[in-house]
Amino acid sequence: MSQPTAPPQQTSTAFGSRPLGDYLGELAAKVPAPGGGAVAALHAAQAAALVAMVARYTMRAKDAEHREAVDRVVAAADAARERSLALADADAAAFTAVGAAYRLPKDTEAQTEQRSAAITAALLEAARVPAAVVDEADEVLTLAAELLPIGNPNVVTDIGAAADAARAAATSSRLNIEINLVSLPDEHGSEFTSTLDRIEQISARADALHADVLHAVRGD
Repeated sequence: MSQPTAPPQQTSTAFGSRPLGDYLGELAAKVPAPGGGAVAALHAAQAAALVAMVARYTMRAKDAEHREAVDRVVAAADAARERSLALADADAAAFTAVGAAYRLPKDTEAQTEQRSAAITAALLEAARVPAAVVDEADEVLTLAAELLPIGNPNVVTDIGAAADAARAAATSSRLNIEINLVSLPDEHGSEFTSTLDRIEQISARADALHADVLHAVRGD
């Protein structure tokens, strides 16, 4: 999240309550937010929703032996969806804070120091939000992989779609973490090292799960 060129428009409607058409219109508009950070969080939310949907379709009488696992997946996926939606809102708030910090006065030495500290704090939060999205993507991918062997085969492709969405959430978040790190003092980079390293693993796991779903569809 680099320095914004204009203050983002404020909206009182949370992403979870916003009509899809309105959201896409805002995303397409020439305004700083919503942007890629919100998209990444919503990728994670969609991945979680797909996993929950497949799990709910795996509650037939023939699935009784897996009911405990399925119930757990439903609960975890629903919770991940809600957290991811909240992160979409948090990303917009973080972007707003970054813009506000850059607009602070710097006419005196004290003001310059206060502005610098505010910018660092805002950029850190702006990097921590997508890092949290990576955590959600990681968890949803784990749930999707657990569900594949027991999930209703009629909706198995949605597990693959969930894997793809989780991958997109993680890789898009990497971009948002990196752009904030560029503007932060070097000593803050170590906080995000493990998250950035984990994104490669998430991508590989998502690719493998997509391939497994494809094999299942083809009957290989």
